[in-house]
Amino acid sequence: MIVPKYSVLLLLTSLIQIPLFAKDYKGAEYRTKEAFTYGRFEVRMKSSYREGMLSSFFTYYDGGGSASTWNEIDIEILGRYPGDIQFNTITPPQTNHVGHFPLTSSPHADFHTYAFEWTPGYVSWFVDGIEVLKQTGAHIQTLTSAQKIMMNIWNPQYTNWAGVWNPKAVPAFAFYDWVSYYSYTPGSGNYGTGNNFTHSWTDEFDSWDTSRWDKATHTWYGNGCDFIHENAVFQDGKLILCLTDAVNTGYTDLKSPSLLTARVVGGKVIAYFSEELDSSSSQTPSNYNINGASITNAELLADQKSVSLTVEGWDFSTSKNLLAMNIKDRWLVPNTMSANAVTIIRPQQLTFPVRVNCAGPALLDYLADQEWNHSAEYGYLDGSSTIHSSTIQINGTEEDEIFRSEKYGMVTYKVRIPNGIYNVKLMFAENYFNSSGSRIFDVYIENERAIENLDVYAEVGKNTACIYETENMEVNDDVLDIYFAAKVDNPFINGIVITAVSTGINNDNEIGRPDFKVEQNYPNPFNGKTIINYSLSKADFLSLELYNVLGEKVYSEDLGYLQKGSYKYVIDSASLGNNVLSSSVYFYVFRNSSIYETRKMILLN
Repeated sequence: MIVPKYSVLLLLTSLIQIPLFAKDYKGAEYRTKEAFTYGRFEVRMKSSYREGMLSSFFTYYDGGGSASTWNEIDIEILGRYPGDIQFNTITPPQTNHVGHFPLTSSPHADFHTYAFEWTPGYVSWFVDGIEVLKQTGAHIQTLTSAQKIMMNIWNPQYTNWAGVWNPKAVPAFAFYDWVSYYSYTPGSGNYGTGNNFTHSWTDEFDSWDTSRWDKATHTWYGNGCDFIHENAVFQDGKLILCLTDAVNTGYTDLKSPSLLTARVVGGKVIAYFSEELDSSSSQTPSNYNINGASITNAELLADQKSVSLTVEGWDFSTSKNLLAMNIKDRWLVPNTMSANAVTIIRPQQLTFPVRVNCAGPALLDYLADQEWNHSAEYGYLDGSSTIHSSTIQINGTEEDEIFRSEKYGMVTYKVRIPNGIYNVKLMFAENYFNSSGSRIFDVYIENERAIENLDVYAEVGKNTACIYETENMEVNDDVLDIYFAAKVDNPFINGIVITAVSTGINNDNEIGRPDFKVEQNYPNPFNGKTIINYSLSKADFLSLELYNVLGEKVYSEDLGYLQKGSYKYVIDSASLGNNVLSSSVYFYVFRNSSIYETRKMILLN
């Protein structure tokens, strides 16, 4: 169990296991009677995909009861992330050593095999047989107490870490296929790293082996549920850990789906539900209604909990509600949803380049930091904020204020932008540690590793700007994802700058959006005047913006509410408002109420 640095309450009170049963929600924990020192610990499991909760596999020394004797090794899968796994060792005096790893497939959608090796010199974690993280050093040598093997499902009361708990999320289930233990036998084993491990036992979970396992009956402060026997269930060769309300316990589902929210994304409306949906009812357009508009198609997305709706007759410029009804869940005897309605969230367009002052306020044309949610256009998931002293001078930059604001303990930063190609600048400055090796992490952008083993102090020293620029990153789901994979201590970020390169351009150099189309200017390159042809397939508001190669806006014009049809725009480089354009590369952007499209033009005076 991770103890966030910013949570003194959890640090002081999670040491005590409290045998009380007064909470509104019931979870489950399954733990061995025997404790083990060193070995390889494996599980095949499928986690639960619900925000505000987690599914786990870990070892824990339960004989101490104090921070000074704490020993724990964790695999924790938070339901708020579609593809993240968190690793942790907790050593005296209850110090966390957190790591993260991005998965290429969802841990909630299918079973995966997870393992960790615990030896006197290292702890390593494995996903489907591949080592993904290894910890060594002095803290590993303090993991000396025998630990029990445990699995649990619970809802932490720490929203920054686990996300916002929604009562509509229950029931939720985590599935465990088997658990294996391999003893540490260096030099004589036949399994694991260096063949240093020997198989001791495997439990296939056909039934409750009371000689090996206990079902827990406790809770702790910071846990939103009690653990009860009824919520550790054996069925079809699986251990099923259940998170339920206090009445409908065990492996059962009597609750119908709920429509949580809806949002305009990429010219469509995405409806988000509380649980996985039946594919037939969720993809029936007549089960949805937007007053004054027509829903012509409904597509259940890969997470099985959200539905993309194609809408006609609404330009997204006015507020509307989405009504959903008769939609079923995926339970054996499906539960059917009655009518649910929510107000559709409409996007607030960001201006390029998008600059974010991570952990800090709005200044120097940078947006203020904020937490991610369905209403936000950008924001962080997890992490804490600090602003270092204003007397610190940051070398190598004139934007000292940005590099003094630090978001640390990062997992993900998200920015809503139209599908297209972007350049991403990440800004770092080590203002805390005084030596290399103090914190090391990887950074992934759109599931591609952009930075490996980043140690800012080792690269540039202390109080010095360290900038990484990644070019031509493709976004195809209307959200740019920046993921931080911790290896040593906490990943951090000071600032983010996103510049548009192109959006929506297809192979024949035309922009193929259903609502409007923009063609390449001609002539191009040009001297003096150039013409841009564009057309709208439906009436809409439209605007034009021009940016230079630095991402600075040099001109903008509101074109007004235009009817369906074809139009022409003439750019005169000698007289564009109060601006006179010089020879250079420029980007012209046409923007409607929900999306925008960009093309490049070259001026030669």
